[in-house]
Amino acid sequence: MKKYTIIYERSATGYGAYVPDLPGLGVVGPTMEEVRKLIHEGIGLHLDSLRRHGDPIPEPTTEAEEFGVAIPA
Repeated sequence: MKKYTIIYERSATGYGAYVPDLPGLGVVGPTMEEVRKLIHEGIGLHLDSLRRHGDPIPEPTTEAEEFGVAIPA
C-alpha cells in the first residue's frame, strides 16, 4: 500500500486539496468534508488512469509537518 500526502488549503470561498506526488490532481469544494471526499476519489481515478495508459505510478516522496509558533502580542 502506498501512502500519498494530501495538502489541504482554505480559501476565501471554500477549500482545496492537492497531492504533490501526483501532478495534475487537485480539487476544490465549498466544505472540507466535500474536498476530502473528492480528493480521495480523485487519487483512485488518477492512479487508474495512469495504469490504463501504461504510465508509471509515482512513488510517494512528500512528507508534511505542522509546526506551532507562538507569536508575541
